[in-house]
Amino acid sequence: MDASRRQFLAAAGSGLAAFAGCTAPSSPTDEPFAALYEDISPSVVRLRVYGENGPVGEGSGWLYAADTIVTNAHVVAGTETTRVQFANGEWATAELLGADTYSDLAVLSVSVSEADAEPLSLAEEQAPIGTRVAAIGSPLGLGGSMTTGIVSGQNRSLRSVNNFTIADGVQTDAALNPGNSGGPLVTLDGEVAGVVTQAGGENVGFAVSAALTQRVIPELIASGSYDHPYLGVVIRTVTPLLAEANDLKQARGVYVDRVPAEGPGAGVLEGSSGQTTVGGARLPTGGDVIVALDGTPVATTGELGSYLALETSPDDEIEVAVIRAGERQTVTFTLGTRPDPR
Repeated sequence: MDASRRQFLAAAGSGLAAFAGCTAPSSPTDEPFAALYEDISPSVVRLRVYGENGPVGEGSGWLYAADTIVTNAHVVAGTETTRVQFANGEWATAELLGADTYSDLAVLSVSVSEADAEPLSLAEEQAPIGTRVAAIGSPLGLGGSMTTGIVSGQNRSLRSVNNFTIADGVQTDAALNPGNSGGPLVTLDGEVAGVVTQAGGENVGFAVSAALTQRVIPELIASGSYDHPYLGVVIRTVTPLLAEANDLKQARGVYVDRVPAEGPGAGVLEGSSGQTTVGGARLPTGGDVIVALDGTPVATTGELGSYLALETSPDDEIEVAVIRAGERQTVTFTLGTRPDPR
């Protein structure tokens, strides 16, 4: 067989092997998630919390800065002692610096002796839907665990374990279980896209967004608390039936159902003044429909919550565009501070 014939058959064989998926096995470090775990896991910790009568729960956390651990507020709520276990197996006692129920975030101070533990950085931009991510933590007490998936949703309004709404949540299909709470949801670049807060169901889990975390954590470190802006209204997303009940041209915006007398919106925004039945459902009528905040369009309660959480602060003056009695108008008032949880 001449040289040209041998070259042709070698090339053909290589092409067939590639077509059939017959490629040379890769080493574990060639796998992106294996490399990610190797880099990130030393900065992720297991938490065990104790009350008066001994252990009361477990969770996860991650190194935010030198000697500073981020976790969930619900993981450390009502506990007397928190112990942190590093990737090398060493345990240390942590001190609670601050916690915020409304974002479900908390900060702990701890002495870091793990040589390879480096602070993780928060993503500066929201990871697009479809971005590959991994949750690293201690599900069911199994320290050093990783599950993988993608960002499967954005801008979710999360109902926390304390029955409060967390704005700007990140949705993922990475498997999450009790014990993952407080751990990082990281991209393949090693950036924290969110702080795991809950599992919502099969293939649906949630994390506090990097953007909200970046606003809250520095304040918790500095003062132990965080003040959230407060619009002072009871709201609901405009559905097709609600739009029909209120003679709206389209089912978009946020309906103001009630305006508490003690809230910052009192005397400025208008709540429901009546009711009607549409499609067998009893629905409120007469309330304002919020369609923009400071010129930014608002189509859902999630968008309204995210704008307030990420773009405003207590005592800010805000312009609220509403549809009132079929006409668009703009009202202005000063945001309050969200009251303490009851």
